[in-house]
Amino acid sequence: MTPVSRLNTVRLKEVLALIDAQNQQDPNQEQADGQTWPKEYLYGLRMTEQQAEFVPDASELLQIACRAQHIKRWSIARASYPMDRAGYQRWRKDLGAFHGDLTAELMAKVGYNEAEQADIKDLLLKKQLKRNPEVQALEDVICLVFMRYYLADFATRHTQEKLIGIIQKTWGKMSLEGQAAALQLKLSEEVSELVGKALA
Repeated sequence: MTPVSRLNTVRLKEVLALIDAQNQQDPNQEQADGQTWPKEYLYGLRMTEQQAEFVPDASELLQIACRAQHIKRWSIARASYPMDRAGYQRWRKDLGAFHGDLTAELMAKVGYNEAEQADIKDLLLKKQLKRNPEVQALEDVICLVFMRYYLADFATRHTQEKLIGIIQKTWGKMSLEGQAAALQLKLSEEVSELVGKALA
């Protein structure tokens, strides 16, 4: 990846607004904080909130990647792929490419150059996870958001055995700093117990 550019708050605000405008079109709704939200718009806000806590000095590109992690995710349905592991992996790969291409298009509209657009694609495809600090930071934020906001819902829909496996896989993707931050999350008693079993 190219060297991280200096923070340009004007174009950053512009591209985040463009990402939000895409995600506000989500037909899927979620309840939170006493109101109804477009699902992926809420997810993007949660990603930014978690990023600000975990990586307060994040680069411009990392901030964009966090907000765009699920941009228009509903456009490529999981059900359109075979319902097996290979189908799931292909769906995730295609989603990453789609998110990267769309985000790069929005970045181009507000003045980001081709190198920066290429870098956002690499970030959203999680290239060089565990080796590239920016990619690892993005993955840590994703895992923290999952554990903080979505793991409890998973717990209502899956067996304990499967949940323990999911938590262990999530844990394995995180850096030591990410794992330390995860242990500080305020989780429900049920979820905390599951995490404890998974890490035992």
